[in-house]
Amino acid sequence: MIKKIDHIAIAVENMDQEIERYRDLLGFEFHGTEVVEEQKVKVAFFQVGDVHIELTAPTEEDSPVAKFIAKRGTGIHHVAYEVDNIESQIADFQEKEVRMIDKEPRIGAGGAKIAFAHPKSFSGVLVELKEKGE
Repeated sequence: MIKKIDHIAIAVENMDQEIERYRDLLGFEFHGTEVVEEQKVKVAFFQVGDVHIELTAPTEEDSPVAKFIAKRGTGIHHVAYEVDNIESQIADFQEKEVRMIDKEPRIGAGGAKIAFAHPKSFSGVLVELKEKGE
């Protein structure tokens, strides 16, 4: 079961410039960065009320985020929803004929289990399921 919106991810090219913009112009509370080797991205975290904003920049030219930026430009990359049991949510989506990019969870930022549903299943929006790490 989906509990809440966990974060909104925004694909960026210049991480340092965007950190300044979100921190200094918007006044968002900056919580640092993390490189997620498996996803080939560097992520910057901001807190806005109960939701996080994640700026996501590619660390490799062949990363999914680099391909996204090349095809669609910078901007909103995905919306992530927190779930209690990601395996159960993946199974539920598949039973409801949601097209899953990840049929098995993988590890994302902060050690969380993540899985993506194809944008064609959600009006062009890439949806991430996220089960927080221990």
